[in-house]
Amino acid sequence: MEHFIWNVDPVLLHLGPLQLRWYGLLFVGSFFLGLYILQWIFKREGKDPAVLDNFLIYVLIGAVVGARLMHCFAYEPAFYLSHPLEILKVYKGGLASHGGMLGAILAVWLFCRKYGIDFMWLLARITIPGALTAAFVRFGNLFNSEILGLPTDKPWAIIFERIDMLPRHPVQLYEAFAYLTLLAILLAVYQRVAPAVATKILPPLFLTYMFTARFLLEYTKTKQADYTWDLPLTTGQALSLPFVLIGIVWFIYALRQMSNEQ
Repeated sequence: MEHFIWNVDPVLLHLGPLQLRWYGLLFVGSFFLGLYILQWIFKREGKDPAVLDNFLIYVLIGAVVGARLMHCFAYEPAFYLSHPLEILKVYKGGLASHGGMLGAILAVWLFCRKYGIDFMWLLARITIPGALTAAFVRFGNLFNSEILGLPTDKPWAIIFERIDMLPRHPVQLYEAFAYLTLLAILLAVYQRVAPAVATKILPPLFLTYMFTARFLLEYTKTKQADYTWDLPLTTGQALSLPFVLIGIVWFIYALRQMSNEQ
């Protein structure tokens, strides 16, 4: 059986000693598209979008710092504890989505505190661009030929020629399309419910869907961490479980709260 061969150069442009990589373009581009979505949301709900002028800086820094620290200490702790200066070398790669989300949440809280915005209101609405960024990151992983799937003989398998000649699950695409589906769901819910309801249910919906998808798709991935443990879970699954549980409990609490308000 012939399989699609993927051998795209991860570097889009060579600018002397500098490189513009597909991953970086997709990562940063998703934040600008996300900002556009948030501006639309602010206008839709009668809020001044000018307050978002500095928002991109907050969230971008928070996401990168959180993602880097999570990667270093959850996936390769032995190496980075022995070589702490390597933590600063983000350009070498190594970002973890769980940490990126936590860093972004902290950045949103700091932003809301500074500019007097309701934290839960903004947190709920940032789930929409958050799903977009998650999808774009996985497309970036595809261009880097990283986050590889396990070998398979499925007809849609992809051969990542830069790595080896084994047909593998295109798990980057599995996740990207799962997150684009989440984006569509969040947008549909946001447009169909009252703003107060959106504030209550969008965060738990985001957490439950995203990290359940992540947990299940880990079964098609190669090992990502450089250590083993006794639990029958990958590092990605172990990090996803708390978010799934929080999402479920949060969703139940939100539904009961809305029921009591009726």
